[in-house]
Amino acid sequence: MTIVLVFLILGALIALYYYLTRNYKYWQRRGVPWMDGALPGFGHMLSVICLRTDAADFYNKIYKDNKGRSMVGIYELMSPSLIILEPELVKTVLQTNFSNFSANTVHVDPEVDPLLSYNPFCLTGDKWQNSRKRLTYAFSSMRLKILLESVKLVCATMEKYIDGKMSNVEKAEFELKSLFSRYTAQVVAAAGFGVDGYCFDDEKKDISFRKLGQAIFEPSTRNKIMFTFLFLIPSLNKIFKMSFIPKSVDHFFRTLVADVMGQRRKDGIPRNDFLHLMAELERAEGKKFDTEMLTGQALSFFIDGYETSSTVMSFIGFHLASYPEIQEKLREEVLSVLNKYDGEITYEGLREMTYMDQVFNESMRMVPVIVLIKKRCTEEFELKGSDGVVCRVQPGTKIMIPVQALHTDPEYWENPEEYNPERFSSDRKYNIERFAYLPFGEGPRICVGMRMAQLQIKAGLARILKKYSVELSPRTQIPLKMIPGTILPTPKGGLWSYFRRL
Repeated sequence: MTIVLVFLILGALIALYYYLTRNYKYWQRRGVPWMDGALPGFGHMLSVICLRTDAADFYNKIYKDNKGRSMVGIYELMSPSLIILEPELVKTVLQTNFSNFSANTVHVDPEVDPLLSYNPFCLTGDKWQNSRKRLTYAFSSMRLKILLESVKLVCATMEKYIDGKMSNVEKAEFELKSLFSRYTAQVVAAAGFGVDGYCFDDEKKDISFRKLGQAIFEPSTRNKIMFTFLFLIPSLNKIFKMSFIPKSVDHFFRTLVADVMGQRRKDGIPRNDFLHLMAELERAEGKKFDTEMLTGQALSFFIDGYETSSTVMSFIGFHLASYPEIQEKLREEVLSVLNKYDGEITYEGLREMTYMDQVFNESMRMVPVIVLIKKRCTEEFELKGSDGVVCRVQPGTKIMIPVQALHTDPEYWENPEEYNPERFSSDRKYNIERFAYLPFGEGPRICVGMRMAQLQIKAGLARILKKYSVELSPRTQIPLKMIPGTILPTPKGGLWSYFRRL
């Protein structure tokens, strides 16, 4: 009896092993280079799932280990995925043959995350196209000029907050991500909803928009697991059904939108914010007013405008504090442009701050907020690499583009570890390999809120550089090391700097 039981257990283990590894010859059969070391059931993702390895480091290593190849196959759990390693293939996927790779890989279950399901990043087909059209109009030059008025008021509030911390001291220390998340959350509240976000009022921190952002994005254990499920291994979330948006945040936005729109129907006064524009577009299209859709779009404005912009701002601040000569050159440009417009921040003036654009672009090259772009094949297509490798990609296959690895490849960037905004000067930027620089993605699905993000970041930095110098604090841990499992790059220990009045 014991022998029979042993054979049954052994047989079950063998059957389980073959089940868990049944796809692990997928790339070999197709003649595509593949990574060794796939573990049964985990593929190559164990260290990422266990939060031992940062996703950027994981894909950077694959990129470097396979340099000279055009593509390499890996296994996410039991699913084969293809990493493309050269800009020409990136161009094929993101632009030239976009229709074959038009979908992102993130799967949002409308029953689990109903509001998030309206985010354009998660949409496909006609729903994505309709959402894209609305947002393109919302972030037109005319609309951005109007939204800038709200941004300028927040800039003044941030300056008052900084001055308050420096009232009796020569210099004050700030954690840059914390400071700039206050700023971007307040911008979202004002420009998005026409309300006070209380982000610079510590006495009302429990009801601030910043607290909502922290509930979604802070590197808690819950959020790390959720991020892994939703973005890195979405197939797991079909089983565990974890919501990206906490229930408290979902309830807050439903209540806020209902209250704000109810009040506006009563007073009939038009507003110049994102919420009002989305509601007007719904009416102009002759559609029945959909509160659920409007709330989802409003939440998308918050998610996309809060965390990404504050992360970018914090790394720009870190780089300016690390390189005083670059900071001073940028300050001279800011003061020159502001003097031209009587000390006011204007839409035209921000566009003229070209060195600030260079600083912005170089910081996004060094630390892109999107370290990996993941697309899903929607129509069969044959990818041909420069090394002769040919892969007939099947519908449903995930295609991965290692953004940070491309941003730091010496083949495309001279001295890539050096922070040098001159790479993006007017006489050099046209020599950049376009599809080796992807801070906002590329092609038809390039980030639609890119111009709004640049607007609020440039306005906030201009206000700071006009009045303060920024110096790196020894509390910042150099070299920077990112916390594994976070949605966007998050340095261990934070980014600390001193602000000193000029």
